[in-house]
Amino acid sequence: MLDTNLKHVESQEELKELLENNVNVMICCGRMGPMCIPVYGIMEELEEEYSHVQMRDMDFDTPVASFIRDLPECSFFMGLPFTVYFKDGKVVEATSSIQDKKQITGILNKVFSKKFSQV
Repeated sequence: MLDTNLKHVESQEELKELLENNVNVMICCGRMGPMCIPVYGIMEELEEEYSHVQMRDMDFDTPVASFIRDLPECSFFMGLPFTVYFKDGKVVEATSSIQDKKQITGILNKVFSKKFSQV
């Protein structure tokens, strides 16, 4: 399990429930390394502001992470973390490697408009 203050996705059942029962989901799949930790921190900062988005982390080195690692949108990613944004259970954006707050909020605003508060 990752040492963050985010909710963790630790099983296939949790992942399935998360994607089936929430409109907007952001999952950051990584390790406790220098490229991932800043992204987790930004997500922790933004959770309250983007309360209509379910933000989760996922340990890259667990079996459940194969779901993220095997997505076509992630097939050419070279750096951690893999951050995937889902709307209605479908991938709408995916990034790899470190992202800053401006990049993350740009994606959140683009794919999960703050005008609509949907949980």
